[in-house]
Amino acid sequence: MPREDGRRPDEIRPLAFQSDFQLHPLGSVLAVCGRTRVICAVSLEEKVPSWMKAQNVSGGWITAEYQMLPSATNTRGEREVTKGKLSGRSAEIQRLIGRSLRAVVDLEKLPGITLHVDCDVIDADGGTRCASITGACAALEIAAKKLVDQGVIPEWPLKARVAAVSVGIVNGEPLLDLCYTEDSAAEVDMNVIMTDQGRFVEIQGTGEEATFSDEDLEKLLALAKSGLKQLFAEQTRITGRANG
Repeated sequence: MPREDGRRPDEIRPLAFQSDFQLHPLGSVLAVCGRTRVICAVSLEEKVPSWMKAQNVSGGWITAEYQMLPSATNTRGEREVTKGKLSGRSAEIQRLIGRSLRAVVDLEKLPGITLHVDCDVIDADGGTRCASITGACAALEIAAKKLVDQGVIPEWPLKARVAAVSVGIVNGEPLLDLCYTEDSAAEVDMNVIMTDQGRFVEIQGTGEEATFSDEDLEKLLALAKSGLKQLFAEQTRITGRANG
């Protein structure tokens, strides 16, 4: 049965990533997944967090921030800076983005530097954390190439690429890459973060007033893997280089 946007159950939303979207960051990507759009940018700071110095930890660091613009949804949201604190949702998502990126980077090859990854959602129609991770990895790869070319770091730091996609069960049917209306109606909602080497970084799966079986899980993971192949291909296209 076709979905509201005409896609098949196993079809990912149209992808249209754009590299070097901003002028000033080392690497930036506009990640477009259907009607969800996220600006992902990587900036350099030539020092490491104080805790690394205090604990005598070598190498460098990668940290992420995630925000939604007030106009990203159909009803205006208040800026979190106006509230004076980060929402629990934003804090959880930016930690996830940071974990996902650090999982595929050899931090020893970023000596004495911190890479700040900013993910700003300009339009939200479901899957914003997944688009953020996928776009951020591409932006990080663009930034890493510049750092190597400029001699700031001596070696290629990425061990693999990472991408993320949502899957879920809606009206009893497993679906790939949920838009907002599907996500809000899902009996089971799951985000799958994997490397291009086929290894899991994280799986976030929840039964929303429902349960799911081993068979359901296998179907959802198979859908996710098929969608991730397309996301890795899009990363390859916009970074213009094979995985380092």
